[in-house]
Amino acid sequence: MRMPSAPAHRPAPGRQPALDPADVSPDPSLSWSAPLTPGPAPAGTRPVVSFGEPEGYDADARPRPLGRRGASQAAAAAVCLVLGLGLISGAVTGSWLVGDSGEEGSRSTFTASGSLWHSVPVDQLFPPTVQGQGAGPGGADRTWTRIAVAPDSGCKDAFDPLLRKALAPVGCERLLRATYTDATESYVTTVGLLFAKADAPGMTSLANRFRKERLDRRSDLMPLPYAAKDTPAAEFGAGQRAAWTVSVLTEAPVVVYAVSGWADGRTVDDPQPAEDAMESGATTAPAQAGLGYEAQGLADRVERGLRKNVRSATEQPS
Repeated sequence: MRMPSAPAHRPAPGRQPALDPADVSPDPSLSWSAPLTPGPAPAGTRPVVSFGEPEGYDADARPRPLGRRGASQAAAAAVCLVLGLGLISGAVTGSWLVGDSGEEGSRSTFTASGSLWHSVPVDQLFPPTVQGQGAGPGGADRTWTRIAVAPDSGCKDAFDPLLRKALAPVGCERLLRATYTDATESYVTTVGLLFAKADAPGMTSLANRFRKERLDRRSDLMPLPYAAKDTPAAEFGAGQRAAWTVSVLTEAPVVVYAVSGWADGRTVDDPQPAEDAMESGATTAPAQAGLGYEAQGLADRVERGLRKNVRSATEQPS
């Protein structure tokens, strides 16, 4: 008996039959590699893509492509460039012509300080009265009164031979000295300003030698005092020196020193550098009397006055 054949499969109404992926091909017109002209794309060609150029708007709200400058903007940019280059070149040229102002200022200060011995009144270098606030032992105040000023001179007989030899490398242009006494006239102190002939490197070399070899602490390199008749310092000689200090400046051709002793002319067997005599617990006679403070206090204040006069000299219009 022959069975009826199965009816052919029909898709449900409203549904499309499924397509075999092998039978599906993309629409060439929608592909990145679509040719610009109709027809199949040649083998091995790369896609050709063209993008639209973005637009902006000018001052009158008219469309214009971005990235393009108007004529006025281009001209303004060119002017700014020229001005900038001009300023830079002017600054460079100015630096070549002027040079290093700091170095020039240092040279000017050094030169000006070397001439103060004949351009500044003695009362400015060695004031008649010097106030030493906090300059004494324990921060006590001191007041010193000038009792004698030596005539300006050379250095031939002003120092012991060894100290004169130690100072010889910087030369001696002029030596100024003054002697002071304290408020009670118990102590006397000579302060000196040696104006040297050396340049800045020469002064630096001597200062380094004094520091490294501790020449300012050697008793055989003590400065000599200036004794004046009919004053409390009349008997202030080499044997009466009790404390001293020597400072070689490097920013000026000057050596500042001071030496102190008793006004009664007593001989001192154990003189001390002022720095040692000012040490806490020092028991020597100069230390107990405060003579280290006398020498150091006066030297410091005369040196400060010198620096002040240097500043005034360099600030004056030429």
